[in-house]
Amino acid sequence: MLYRSRTARSSRTRPAPAEVLAFHQGLADYAPTPLHDVPALADELGVGRVLVKDESRRLGLPAFKALGAWWAIHCALRPDTEELVTATDGNHGRAVARRARLLGLRAHVFIPDVVGSAAIDAVRDEGATVTVLPISYDDAVVAAAESVTAGRLLIQDSAWPGYEEIPQLIVDGYSTLFHEIDVEPDLLVVPMGVGSVAQAAVAHCTNVLGVEPSSAACITSSLLAGHPVTVETSSTVMAGLNCGTPSSLAWPVLRDGLHASVTVEDPQALQAVADLAALGISSGPSGAATLAGLRAARDSLNLSGDSTVVLISTEGR
Repeated sequence: MLYRSRTARSSRTRPAPAEVLAFHQGLADYAPTPLHDVPALADELGVGRVLVKDESRRLGLPAFKALGAWWAIHCALRPDTEELVTATDGNHGRAVARRARLLGLRAHVFIPDVVGSAAIDAVRDEGATVTVLPISYDDAVVAAAESVTAGRLLIQDSAWPGYEEIPQLIVDGYSTLFHEIDVEPDLLVVPMGVGSVAQAAVAHCTNVLGVEPSSAACITSSLLAGHPVTVETSSTVMAGLNCGTPSSLAWPVLRDGLHASVTVEDPQALQAVADLAALGISSGPSGAATLAGLRAARDSLNLSGDSTVVLISTEGR
């Protein structure tokens, strides 16, 4: 499934505050993540350059999620906060739990049971209380939100009417990833779950291709429908993208500013994982989805032999 925008870029986007980058640079484990130049992929895809932004090691964790979660926690933490609460399909929950441990707080993470046991154990290993539920990611978000009482702070990366301040802080936190990219791409390719990282990407690049699983295509389905829709989801190897409802903050930005979106199947994502590994780049299926998506959409994109494409690989293998 492919969507291509026919409208001009939106003016809805805004740059993140300068304080975001300064906050990350002040963290003990901060270092810019690598941007790998991969000539073999450029040759395969018939473009000038393909670069892979490698988020397999970020602030001591194997994914980019700490950038958003830690900035949001920094801004939203109250003196009476005792516990951080979130729902996750993996990396976001681990990032919240890690920050809670570093700050001497408790963490409670709700996880749908379609998430693999290794990802669940990684969240538990951060010291979090973990509640695994036989429900979808969207329903896990509802369960997390409904659990919040005095002394508990919800740190969720999906927004809905009435809950948008913290999700916007998370999107702002992701901006550091894009500030570190020292080239001007002709196309930036990002994975999409609820759309938050794609929302951040649109603030930094005119041409953004979003990629999501065919089994959880909430953004592409919404773009094709012209309004937000919730889709039924099913198990996918791209667990970090297994979301059925677009973020209410991301939706208008992506509707008006996303250049294109494409869906990919599990075998395509797994092939991309293997191909990146052969090139020395560690990427899980959610991160490697960007390579799978570029391959799937290549013939429909206005790219030439001089084009520069940046793929965001959001997680390690």
